[in-house]
Amino acid sequence: MFIDIHTHAFHPKIAHKAVEHLNEYYCLTCTGDGTISHLLEREAKAGLQQCVVLCAATTPAQVIPANNYAIALQREYPDRVIVFGTLHPGYADWEREANRLRKAGLRGIKLHPDFQGFWLNDPRLLPIFEATQHDFIFEIHIGDHTRPENNPSCPYKLAAILDAFPHLQIIAAHFSGYRMWAHALRVFGQRWRDNLWMDTSSTTPFATPQLIQRLLTTFPRDRLLFGTDWPLYDPVDEACRLQKLANLSESALERLMSNAAQLLS
Repeated sequence: MFIDIHTHAFHPKIAHKAVEHLNEYYCLTCTGDGTISHLLEREAKAGLQQCVVLCAATTPAQVIPANNYAIALQREYPDRVIVFGTLHPGYADWEREANRLRKAGLRGIKLHPDFQGFWLNDPRLLPIFEATQHDFIFEIHIGDHTRPENNPSCPYKLAAILDAFPHLQIIAAHFSGYRMWAHALRVFGQRWRDNLWMDTSSTTPFATPQLIQRLLTTFPRDRLLFGTDWPLYDPVDEACRLQKLANLSESALERLMSNAAQLLS
């Protein structure tokens, strides 16, 4: 089973606005229109049978609406989509919401500290991780342009969570450090954590062949998951870029695309 572990799809009423926000924030032009129909069309074109759609509430007030959409999306596309819901440390009734996600059969939770307005070392996250570590996989955005001490979601903060909660399975987005790959290599190259996975998304547009090859050889290959960050980047383009930069064989690329099946099984 070939899986894209990192995508986003928005409610049709807000998809256009969400894509405009991404264009402005990242200073790029998204390749997708943000709708689930376009996402599934592009995944099929790339030969990917399933994709994980990540939902994140940028404010506490958006937790319920975001999860309503996540649950509806999972029910509508049970064979092609695996949806991760969201929580927010500022949302007081997070325990009830976590139970609702469990009952709905959602497999994971997405956190994006930078967009959601908190830091990954926020103590309000600790009871959430404690209560949910056996029930959900967490996909967490890691990294940004700034120095680690000024960044809400750097590799060092991630390492502290992995050590504190060894049963918490975390997918660290963007090779565990968007624009912070030297720090990711330093932290996780020196000591790997058994509860850590990484996705490949939003890296190849900025990386040299040397960096991509170092990331792929430093981290355990069976813990690396193919991800595109759609609608920012297209699955077909991302697969070609990753294969070319890393000088991957077709079978090696397919192994990256199939690693997520182990985690999600």
